[in-house]
Amino acid sequence: MESVLDVVETIPPGSVMTYGDVAEAVWRVLRRGGPRQVGAVLRETGGAVPWWRVVNAQGSPPAHHLTRALGLLRDEGCPLTPDGSRVLLRSARVPVDAPGV
Repeated sequence: MESVLDVVETIPPGSVMTYGDVAEAVWRVLRRGGPRQVGAVLRETGGAVPWWRVVNAQGSPPAHHLTRALGLLRDEGCPLTPDGSRVLLRSARVPVDAPGV
């Protein structure tokens, strides 16, 4: 659980990782976990970390926090699609092997 939160804390403002990216970073250390577990950890204990910087593989934040997450991402200068409904992953995604992840 703490490993997921540790990875999420490394995501810089204006950038994102997907649930799969976070799971891969945790897997490299613990050899366990997956995207669904990342979502569960963030849902249960993610309030203290920048949870809005974790999106699905299409660049969408969690549906139940969509408006709030997109607002926070917009405030950080994260690149969004022209209609503002998703993150432009091509521009905003932090590589799993980035320093500090």
